[in-house]
Amino acid sequence: MFYEPKNGHGLPHNPLTAIVQPRPIGWISTRGPLGDNLAPYSFFNAVAYQPPQVMFASTGRKDSVTNAEATGVFAVNIVEWAARAAMNLTSGAYPPGTDEFALAGLPKAECQTIDCPRLASAPATLECRVTQILTLKGQDNFLILGEVTGIHLRDDCLIDGYFRATLFRPVARGGYKDYSVVGEHFQMTRPDET
Repeated sequence: MFYEPKNGHGLPHNPLTAIVQPRPIGWISTRGPLGDNLAPYSFFNAVAYQPPQVMFASTGRKDSVTNAEATGVFAVNIVEWAARAAMNLTSGAYPPGTDEFALAGLPKAECQTIDCPRLASAPATLECRVTQILTLKGQDNFLILGEVTGIHLRDDCLIDGYFRATLFRPVARGGYKDYSVVGEHFQMTRPDET
C-alpha cells in the first residue's frame, strides 16, 4: 500500500503513530553528490499529525545531514527484527560515498514523491521533505525536521486496516549497546475517548 497524506489513507485509523513506536530507530536514507546513503538514528520520532512531520537528530555532520541539506529530502525506513544485523552494519563510520545499501546487501527502491532511495523491504517508509535544519547546542548537533509527503506500508503488516507492529517486531535503541524489540501490544482507552 502507498498513499499521500494530503489525499487521505482510506483506512479506519491513521497508521502514523502505529508506525512510530517508542524509542524507535529511524533508518535514514538519502541521496547526495557522492551517491546513496543509509544510516540508523536513535534520535528519531514523529512530532506532528497535520501535516505529518518527523524529526531525526545527528551528533556530527554525517552524510545523512549533508545530503538532506543539499537535496531537501530524506526517507525514514522502519527497522524490523529481521533486519537488525543489517541495520547495525550500516551504523559504521564509512568513508563518504559508501553505499550502505550495497554494503549490507539490502534491496533499494525509489521513493515516489521525492528523489531519494528507500529500503524496499522495510515494513514502512516515510518519504520526507526537509522543513528545517536546526543547529543545536554543543559540538555538531543537528535537528532535521521533515514533512511526510508519502508513506509506504508493507502489505503483510496490515490486518483489517490496522498497521500491526507485532507482525514485524520493530527494533528500538536503548542505552549503551542495548536494543529491544516490540513483541507485545495492549490497548487502553483514554478517559476522554468513547
